[in-house]
Amino acid sequence: LKEVQKNYSQGWQDIGKVNGKQYGVYYKAANKSLIWYNAKVFENAGAKEPTTWKDLLTTAQAVYDSGVTPFSVPGADGWPLTDWFENVYLSQAGPEKYDQLAQHKIKWTDPSVKQALQTLAQIWGKKDYLAGGQDGALQTEFPNSVTQTFTGGDQPKAAMIYEGDFVQVNIGETKAKVGTDAKVFPFPAVGSTAPVVSGGDAAVVLKDSKAAQALMTFLASPDAATIQAELGGYLSPNKNVAISAYPNSVQQKIAKSLIASGDDFRFDMSDQAPQAFGGTPGKGEWKDLQDFLKNPGDVAGAQAALEKDAAAAYGSGS
Repeated sequence: LKEVQKNYSQGWQDIGKVNGKQYGVYYKAANKSLIWYNAKVFENAGAKEPTTWKDLLTTAQAVYDSGVTPFSVPGADGWPLTDWFENVYLSQAGPEKYDQLAQHKIKWTDPSVKQALQTLAQIWGKKDYLAGGQDGALQTEFPNSVTQTFTGGDQPKAAMIYEGDFVQVNIGETKAKVGTDAKVFPFPAVGSTAPVVSGGDAAVVLKDSKAAQALMTFLASPDAATIQAELGGYLSPNKNVAISAYPNSVQQKIAKSLIASGDDFRFDMSDQAPQAFGGTPGKGEWKDLQDFLKNPGDVAGAQAALEKDAAAAYGSGS
């Protein structure tokens, strides 16, 4: 417990607790607030890494004007669409509203949801900004959404792909090199603060013993995470792991962004929801956001569908 308290922010401690007791240590994290881009396309377009949503729209237009479609959106998979929404909503509405919506303490018909969907529509609603338009996006699965951004030299099907640090795995299937051909920037601030949405994997003790305590103490230490960090393809929420432990500048940038968020990060909202709403293909939030991508002008219709499905999944007591 002391090792957890020493090395983890309060937010990471809390999500490993049940009724105030520490059962889990988040050994591995995912930073799901990143936008990866084709460096050559940005260079040709004279585009810069944006820090605000307004800047992102400006960057997208510069890329479009250079002759490349700005975004690759994997609409055939519902989960990346929920991640898009969560980043916009967390930054725009703030952590308190995010928590309330995650627990269905406010409805999806809330004005804050309307504002987030309207903001998303500034990209999703522009056919020319999406590889293949809305119809093409809805037929594009996640792995291909990444590879089509980093194949084709300086004329790929799209310049940018939003998703977490695990995008690197799919970039590895192309000839593009992370850090030179493929670069990354944090999801831009829509409101006053840039969002950090995370996921992760926890080590959990269900039966206490000296051996279990020793293992958990080690896993919660900077030593354990540093060994893994140096191997690459890994991200730790342990704030006392040196950023220099990560093997390249891209990994270091991703880790720095996660740790800098302190307690302001939020765990993936759809992962907190009942599976019927937040985690089932063709149903609930996944389907409703796919329908919204298909028809981004119907914000009210999307809100009504989301609320209907959420109410059914969470139960009338929510």
